[in-house]
Amino acid sequence: MTEYKYIVKVRAQRKIRLFYQNVARKYKHTYDLDDLIRDVQNATFGIYQIEKTLLRREPTIRRWAGYHMAHKGKWYFAYIIEGDTIFIEDACHAQNMHD
Repeated sequence: MTEYKYIVKVRAQRKIRLFYQNVARKYKHTYDLDDLIRDVQNATFGIYQIEKTLLRREPTIRRWAGYHMAHKGKWYFAYIIEGDTIFIEDACHAQNMHD
């Protein structure tokens, strides 16, 4: 089994962080900073399972054409593989998986 290096592009990082910041804004009385940090970390940790335990899939949305797609929990990731490096290009929460 190949040992991959992972590079998470700014766009993917931003999508994860902004999603949970919006949740925190909407549910400010029940969703605190600890929840936000935990959820961002869980989504990010899922990235490191790509090509190990997460199956490679064909993208289900047009804007990800040309990428591979992986799914972990409520997050979908678009990525490419170059040699032994996986580049995570984009991330999308299940609620937003539409064209």
